[in-house]
Amino acid sequence: MMFAITGITGKVGAIAASTLLDAGRQVRAVVRSEEKGAPWRARGCEVAVVAEADDSAALARAFAGTDGVFLMNPPNYDSAPTFPDTRRRAEASAKAIADAKPGRVVLLSTVGAQATEFNLLNWARYYEPALAATGVPAALLRAAWFMENAAWDVATARKGRFDSYLQPLDHAIQMVSVRDIGRTAADLLREDWTGVRTVELSGPRMYSARDEAAGFAAALGHSVEAVAVPRENWDAIFRAQGMQNPQGRIRMLDGFNEGWIDFERQGAEQRSGTVTFETVLGELIAKG
Repeated sequence: MMFAITGITGKVGAIAASTLLDAGRQVRAVVRSEEKGAPWRARGCEVAVVAEADDSAALARAFAGTDGVFLMNPPNYDSAPTFPDTRRRAEASAKAIADAKPGRVVLLSTVGAQATEFNLLNWARYYEPALAATGVPAALLRAAWFMENAAWDVATARKGRFDSYLQPLDHAIQMVSVRDIGRTAADLLREDWTGVRTVELSGPRMYSARDEAAGFAAALGHSVEAVAVPRENWDAIFRAQGMQNPQGRIRMLDGFNEGWIDFERQGAEQRSGTVTFETVLGELIAKG
């Protein structure tokens, strides 16, 4: 069986591909250059170069003759409010899937994909229906907040504190590790189904900013404090970081904090990963 994996140079795609290779499946690495594909070719993968994510013809060639495709939307954390880049990529990906007709497609979507309030995760509202309309069996893998986002906090946690935009500090949300996401994607690619299915993936339990502080403290051997960043400062902070369109990110954080970004649950399959936040935090500290 042959599976095409986009985003293979990133964490989730790499885990999905490695899981399939370890299970004796063939993998076609979809990459932006031969150079990026070289490590995967060395592992026995085919390599398909797609320089631009909105090149439907190149994508169709990469997906042709496969039993399944793992599809990711290249992240853009500063997208314009109308998501023009996402619209182009969603249209190109859907056309490629419809033309190539792989056995199935698994889209890495997101928790809160169904939310109608404007926020950074609205990109999924373009990808999900576009793929559903192709007629190819599709699994929409809606993953929770990535535990590995805590990598941004490692440097300051070493000094005893980190800034948190997840608030109140004891407000727990669904989180999941990229390891569980990649493995679940690989599992779905090897399953058979018809139509469109929505799979919501969480971790073993919910976590808060204070849980993150406790996990860092355990890994570092000293106390660590989570400090809430006042919301009125977010816009200025994000613009100082170089963002041109911070409102989508701000509203995404609002959604997690206020509870309107969450799993849909009704009509969706529920799956849970096994990797704990404490494990991820310990690994982040060990990696530096």
